[in-house]
Amino acid sequence: MGPCRASGRSGGVDAQTRYRAERLRSAYPRARRHARPARRPIVRSSRRVRLRAAGGLRNVTVAGAAPQRRRVVILGSTGSIGVQTLQVIRAHPDRFEVLGLACGSNSELLFQQIREFRAPLACVRDLDPAAGDWPPDAERLPYPDGMAAMAALPEADIVVVATVGDAGFRPTESALRAGNNVALASKEMLVMGGGLFRKLADASGAAILPIDSEHSAIWQCLVGEAPESIRRLILTASGGPFLTWAMPDIRTATAEEALEHPNWDMGAKITVDSASLLNKGLEIIEAHWLFQMPYSAINVIVHPESIVHSMVEFKDGSIKAQLGVPDMRLPIQYAIGFPERLAEAHAPLDLRTLSRLNFESPDERRFPLLAAARAAGAAGGTAPATLCGADDAATAWFIEGAGPFGVMTDAVQAAMDAIPAQPLDNLDTALAAHRRGFEFVQARLADA
Repeated sequence: MGPCRASGRSGGVDAQTRYRAERLRSAYPRARRHARPARRPIVRSSRRVRLRAAGGLRNVTVAGAAPQRRRVVILGSTGSIGVQTLQVIRAHPDRFEVLGLACGSNSELLFQQIREFRAPLACVRDLDPAAGDWPPDAERLPYPDGMAAMAALPEADIVVVATVGDAGFRPTESALRAGNNVALASKEMLVMGGGLFRKLADASGAAILPIDSEHSAIWQCLVGEAPESIRRLILTASGGPFLTWAMPDIRTATAEEALEHPNWDMGAKITVDSASLLNKGLEIIEAHWLFQMPYSAINVIVHPESIVHSMVEFKDGSIKAQLGVPDMRLPIQYAIGFPERLAEAHAPLDLRTLSRLNFESPDERRFPLLAAARAAGAAGGTAPATLCGADDAATAWFIEGAGPFGVMTDAVQAAMDAIPAQPLDNLDTALAAHRRGFEFVQARLADA
């Protein structure tokens, strides 16, 4: 028997509100553009922190002296990761300053952020008139082009991409072409176009730094290690809210139930992806591109306590693990502050409070999208981008309370079965594949 579930409606309206407030919408349809005011010059020092990551994160080095304060652009500033990034910056005002902010529709929070952090540039997709007048000291850039413009600013030391779906695709491309370091919370970027982004980063000398707790953990475990000594990467998964549920109960679960993650405070979409374990499958693909490891050397293990964030096994049989409280501010701080370790902006881990740490293999029968993601990564080409598009449409439908969990996961699997992978020639090809997956699922669920 599965667990007893709360009675009543699914809470779709509240879930929908959270979802829309935290994401930068996919480009279906394209957003309206706004007139651009005259640009005011941004006067900044020309010194920049330079990270070199030839061959992926296994070989990150620092070139030159870092500026006293790093200038940060945050795309998705009103979402969960964006808000926590600003919490880190608030805790270290002598280390960071905000250069630009972008969000989807939470104008009121964006205005508060602009005023507090004195951001000179900002961009919003849907401006809410109820939020009041635009802050006079910030230039409003048009959406979506303004995000790409901020990402490519020569003054930027690091660009935090915390968007959802394909909204951060062009800004990430712009940042890497400009040689700007990217701290990536939006795993869809590497899932959809990992090989293409890897080439851009290698060509410009930019570094792609993970904000995902699992990939940050692996990165930390690999510092100082020789690439040839690595046997495999071990990604940990909490198992989400349905870890102990029977399959029939999982299939009939509501959005309200899926959004109750036992450990992590995250945005709505990533919380649903965690419930299906698709999130972990996407992280396999992301790890492949970040660390240049074959899929056969990337494993997943369920760890319900979320204390061990991931591990690396070496050829001598030893395993290194990174432990910490389940708080996203730790990987955020490590990424934007690297190579310096700053004082924590969160409560530290107290090992005395841990009674035990549990590990088990994931059940791909109850969570089939984990296997679907691994298969998409192995297929390569446009398959991962199609998967992302299908998932974007399916989770949006589910979070709005339109139907049960099982119908959502079936729709994603149906898209992968119906749409063949094609060669990934360029970023436009990836976006087109994303659109095909999105529209396939959207049509399938229209009458569900």
